[in-house]
Amino acid sequence: MIELKDVTVRYPNGVIGLDGVDLQIPDGQFVVVVGLSGAGKSTLIRTINGLVPVTSGTLTVDDMEVSGASKRELRAIRSKIGMIFQSFNLVKRTSVMNNVIMGQLHDIPWWRSLLGLWSKEEKERGFQSLERVGIVEKAWTRASELSGGQQQRVAIARALAQDPTVMLADEPVASLDPPTAQMVMKDLQRINRDLGITTVVNLHFLDLARAFGDRVIGMRDGKVVFDGTGAEADDAVFERIYGRSLTADDTLTESA
Repeated sequence: MIELKDVTVRYPNGVIGLDGVDLQIPDGQFVVVVGLSGAGKSTLIRTINGLVPVTSGTLTVDDMEVSGASKRELRAIRSKIGMIFQSFNLVKRTSVMNNVIMGQLHDIPWWRSLLGLWSKEEKERGFQSLERVGIVEKAWTRASELSGGQQQRVAIARALAQDPTVMLADEPVASLDPPTAQMVMKDLQRINRDLGITTVVNLHFLDLARAFGDRVIGMRDGKVVFDGTGAEADDAVFERIYGRSLTADDTLTESA
């Protein structure tokens, strides 16, 4: 369970990232968060992971309180939260396998990671994670040689390798073409369904949210303005979230 109770995030410059947000995300749910840039989507993701501190209110993940947690407590919380970024955040000069195993760094002494001395069990977990996203044949390829879609799949495998209970993806398909975006979303959906990992994904496109989310949360100006199923996210809801009517440019489909 991820639970936010009246959570407000105010940045040092006075900008409000979250404004009194109340949310409960049950274990195993696939949630897609949509909204304009600056609506609070990334702040929500990064607050759940403890990367952005809570100004007021309480936030818990798996009964562990993130708001007000010590550095040691935050490390324990983050060890169970897989994070996927728009820019992939891979070490491109090294192999895919090394990148994936780095997802287990909370369990690996720093000197072994520096020397690339991975145990048999760590490599096996890496191979299993790469198999989940259909890219195991690239295990010993340099990350710099991969396409954008392949790099994002490696990033997903890296998050999987840490055996998370929660997966957070911050605009994971924003830099990908429509067919590749569909494939990456299908990977995330399949992992959620097969492994029961609670998954929260930020997206710009409401049609992708409708297609993949068990639940769609719409944000605007740091507030939740819609919380329902994809089927309920109609054109009127789009206008509530984005402040304008839906157009053809607002879709990202396989035919796009």
